Amino acid sequence: MSEGRGTNPGSIEPAAATQAPAGTPPRKRGRPAQDANEGLRRTLIEQSAKLFREKGYGNTTVRDIASAAGVHAGSWFYHFKTKQDILLAVVEHGLSVGLADLEAIDIDGLPPREAFRQLVRAHLYTLLAPNQDFIPVMLYEWRSLDQAAQERVIALKDRYEGLWTRVIERLQRSGEWLQPTPVDRLLMFGALNWTAQWYHAGAGLSIDELADKAVLFLLRTPPATQG
Repeated sequence: MSEGRGTNPGSIEPAAATQAPAGTPPRKRGRPAQDANEGLRRTLIEQSAKLFREKGYGNTTVRDIASAAGVHAGSWFYHFKTKQDILLAVVEHGLSVGLADLEAIDIDGLPPREAFRQLVRAHLYTLLAPNQDFIPVMLYEWRSLDQAAQERVIALKDRYEGLWTRVIERLQRSGEWLQPTPVDRLLMFGALNWTAQWYHAGAGLSIDELADKAVLFLLRTPPATQG
């Protein structure tokens, strides 16, 4: 998910003056070119997510983020005015990527159990794949946002969870989700999200294998055999 940073993304001023071609309009000082600008913004978001997950939002300073991104502290403010702005960017980025992955699944065309398995797999990859710090940060830090920012996050969460609700309802109608209750979705997300606390890549269980075991645990029935 990382993008290239460019030659010197942290520098506000050119390292050395170069001769521009004749007729080239003078470039404004203080901001990098557009591609480097966007690359630096992405780097700041990624490094912030990593720091917020490791140190906590409250214990991470603007200087910590600038240092991790390899930029001067002043460069940070060209992209985000406050630390809360970057927390919102981290959370929205993680939710938007996760939502896009779920919306790419044909949840209405697949059998309900397979649709559910693919949702579980995509969710676990969003949580557990390398450098995926965004959703764990959301789970534990999103209440640090102000009310307006929380409402933006809730709108994305509602879209995300609505896809799951449709599949769970299909599973319940088919009888594959036994003894449905009003809190099924909450208990399911609690179990899946907690994997961020204990799962370690390379410890003998792949994310795909974990997804299959999670489906078996949540549905409590093995997949039907073809006969």
